Amino acid sequence: MNFFDIVFPVKIHPLTYACPESLNGVVEAGRVVSASLKGRVTKGIVLGKSLTKPPGNIKNILEVHGDKPLLNNPLLDLLKWMSSYYIAEQGLVLKNMLPREAFNNVKGRKSRREAPRKVCPSDNTTSNYAVSEKIITSLNKDTYKTFLLHAPSSSYEYFFLTRILARTTHAIILVPEISILNSIYPLLSENFGERVCLFHSDLTRGQRSEAWARIVSDRSDIVLGTRSAVFAPLKKVSFIAVLHEHSTSYKQENSPCYHARDVAVMRGFIEKTPVLLSSTSPAIESFYNCTAGKYTLLKPSDDVKRAKIRMLNMRYEKLFSQYLSKTVVDAAAKYMKLDKKILFFMNRRGYSTCLQCNDCEYIEECPHCSIPLIFHKNDMVMKCHYCAYTLAKIPDSCRRCKGHNLSLRGAGTQRVQEDLEKLIGMKTFRIDSDTARKKSEIKRSMGLVSSGDSRIIIGTKLMTRRLGVTDGFSMAAVLNADLFLNIPDFRSAERAYQEIASIADKVEPGGELFIQTRMPQNYLFKTLKNYDYASFVKEDLPVRRDLNYPPYSKLLLIKFITETDLSKKLSEVRNRTEESVEVLGPFTSKESRNRKEFRLLLKSSVRGSLHTTARMFLDAFRDDKTVKVKVDVDPVMI
Repeated sequence: MNFFDIVFPVKIHPLTYACPESLNGVVEAGRVVSASLKGRVTKGIVLGKSLTKPPGNIKNILEVHGDKPLLNNPLLDLLKWMSSYYIAEQGLVLKNMLPREAFNNVKGRKSRREAPRKVCPSDNTTSNYAVSEKIITSLNKDTYKTFLLHAPSSSYEYFFLTRILARTTHAIILVPEISILNSIYPLLSENFGERVCLFHSDLTRGQRSEAWARIVSDRSDIVLGTRSAVFAPLKKVSFIAVLHEHSTSYKQENSPCYHARDVAVMRGFIEKTPVLLSSTSPAIESFYNCTAGKYTLLKPSDDVKRAKIRMLNMRYEKLFSQYLSKTVVDAAAKYMKLDKKILFFMNRRGYSTCLQCNDCEYIEECPHCSIPLIFHKNDMVMKCHYCAYTLAKIPDSCRRCKGHNLSLRGAGTQRVQEDLEKLIGMKTFRIDSDTARKKSEIKRSMGLVSSGDSRIIIGTKLMTRRLGVTDGFSMAAVLNADLFLNIPDFRSAERAYQEIASIADKVEPGGELFIQTRMPQNYLFKTLKNYDYASFVKEDLPVRRDLNYPPYSKLLLIKFITETDLSKKLSEVRNRTEESVEVLGPFTSKESRNRKEFRLLLKSSVRGSLHTTARMFLDAFRDDKTVKVKVDVDPVMI
């Protein structure tokens, strides 16, 4: 009797089942089968034959579904790699790879694919044509290679992509946000018709079933979608593209905490196919991989007309308030007279950023997180933007010195909106997590931005990360640029560059982007002014090298959530770790319902040692049901 390992889309590792004689020759790797799991008949995927017969009574496989494997060997190999690399159960990986509808959609249909259409994108310089030919040459060789396109604009990324797609079939195209699909889908659909299939989390069950059927049956061979589209079940992948590859939205927050960009590169390696990563400001790790010879850098000629970036030194500017210069207000008034669209970016929601004592300078903090509470004028409360702790009554005396000389300092989007409407005399539209909490509210708000009904938009990253290239701002202003650099994260300068560059990308050619700062000589702002990202990377890398942070090391974050104190036990395990692994922490913060979170950050230049150390900590709490553990390999937030 043969035995097979089966993985189910639940949080467990593969289990071994016996194959009855009636199913001999039918059960094979990748097939959907039914078997008993915890007293219920459940569908799973066959991983392959078990090398040894397990002890005890072995349950039988009950049924085989469909007439062919649902997952091919490359996808099974990808599943196993993700489980090992991200330290997650194979069942959880499978649950992320396959939508629920896939198990009910195992029969394919005959191919009815349209012929490829030729495309003539507006990429008209000779040097840029030579850049795209490098990938096309690799496509013809049917070998793995990763290219990094440092694009001058998002529009260039999209048109560059169409040139490649016109020369290939069976492609996966990833974007970080569903809203970006509104910009790129019409372009691809116009050129490639029904060959293009959308695949993302906002699809209904019926739409997901239809999309799955189109991909499996080969009616659609270009899959366009967000993070989960990296698992699209194309028979043979010939090309993978990851647009805006620097975006943190490619990183999944829940286990398995995979990064779709890195999974795309691994799938390309397994499938022996070229991978294109593209961005106007690539991740520094990706940039570094080009210098290390892992990726091939593609840098087109920089002859694209872009918005002019103007740095405003707030130490010498004439100010209407501590966060709003006369130059910005005057420019906004000029563009409003021309009936143009204006964007104000403030990376802080709420009304004021803190309540400070003028006598002892104490700032009212969250009792759990020890960060300043933010005043929200509409609700007349102070809130913690980390844990949502709310102070319903505004203090009338200082907690430290008991004095009554208190002032609201700084500004958030709410105050910006109030002040701008007074100064400009026009109604504005604000988008942040106070005005748009639900998906439906965000979608409606972004629809109003795109429609052009609102001429002055004020928002946070909640808005800017969802803007498309067609939203057409003539002017933009970053009001609190220095706040980016005050974030305690080694990636803060990189994130600042990428965020501000993405805002500049939304301003039409010939328009203006104003950046208010008190540190114009900082290398971030000096390089941003001329869109000189390569020089920015050269400045930032030595800082990381001195601190031994990526790309010079690897990181792994472990969170332990429990009601008990784990400090002693964590210290005992820490004392047994290898010298090649630096263990930072545990850092403790208070969770809801009397629970605490203990965080450990592991750092090492040796990937194997990092994983070995992580498993030591996990093994120490494996049988403790009172402790919830979360592992994040290559965290983007620490």
